Amino acid sequence: MPTFTWDAHACLPLDPVIPIDLLDTYRAGNIDYVCINVGMDMNSVAHILRVIAAFRAKIAAHPDKYMQIETFDDLARAKQAGLLGVGFDLEGSVMLQDMPEMVPVFARLGVKQIHFAYNRNNSVAGGCHDDDIPLTALGHDMVKAVNNAGMIMDCSHTGRQSSLDIMRVSTKPVVFSHANPKVLGGHERCIDDEQIKACAATGGVIGVCGFQRFMKSANAPDVPDMVRHIDYLVKLVGVDHVGIGLDTMPSVKGADDFPDGVDRAFYWPKERGYGPNAGGAAVFDPRKLPALADTLINEGYLPDMVDKIMGENFVRVAKDSW
Repeated sequence: MPTFTWDAHACLPLDPVIPIDLLDTYRAGNIDYVCINVGMDMNSVAHILRVIAAFRAKIAAHPDKYMQIETFDDLARAKQAGLLGVGFDLEGSVMLQDMPEMVPVFARLGVKQIHFAYNRNNSVAGGCHDDDIPLTALGHDMVKAVNNAGMIMDCSHTGRQSSLDIMRVSTKPVVFSHANPKVLGGHERCIDDEQIKACAATGGVIGVCGFQRFMKSANAPDVPDMVRHIDYLVKLVGVDHVGIGLDTMPSVKGADDFPDGVDRAFYWPKERGYGPNAGGAAVFDPRKLPALADTLINEGYLPDMVDKIMGENFVRVAKDSW
């Protein structure tokens, strides 16, 4: 079993009513830490604060199963106690309201990781499904704020040029928490070799995303699909820069991710590779992560290499960033 297992990005329905035992899927996969989304660019600040408040309260109500991760040392405490460590991430920067001063506020609420644009351009950075713009002047200030606040700087969903700019100016490692090599996945949401190499040059990590459409798998993603993407990244930038970020998306009947309304066609445009004819939307099951680790060993990866991929690389980034 790997020394520490880390899923760099997962989703729960962004609704305060959801049952927190959805996190038990990650416990069943022997995951030690999972970072869950608490808001995106299309979600209002009020909505995001309700979600954070509800999630924090529900995690605290089950101290026998979960632990809110506030500091780096909490990771070891949670693992020693047999608890699933939980952190939050933000997907976008609209909720920062053009104020770098908002970054440490969200950090105090448990947000451990952030990327600046969710698919579309905003005042801070470009999104991957929009015109390819550079990081803005405000974006440069936001990178400094993230570095100073003790968050992990992420570039998933971010436009190509903005991601390269972020990786150039950040003083801390930069990650793609959930992204796949474009040469394999083919989708516009995937990242090219230059982005992958730039991420590695910061000391960062690319978390292999288990979303079917971005893996370009014919069926629901399984262990061989994950191995294929891991192999490519390891050969390109080395084992120190590869991790796991599955992007699981469980659904709950009656839960509403978008109580304020959202133009889905804007954020997930059909012409950019979404919709029923754009490939499947299944996600690799986190309960299969132990099987993935075993398969990597069988494929010739050494145990310490598997430890790095399954979590230790992201632990290193957290130590440098938090």
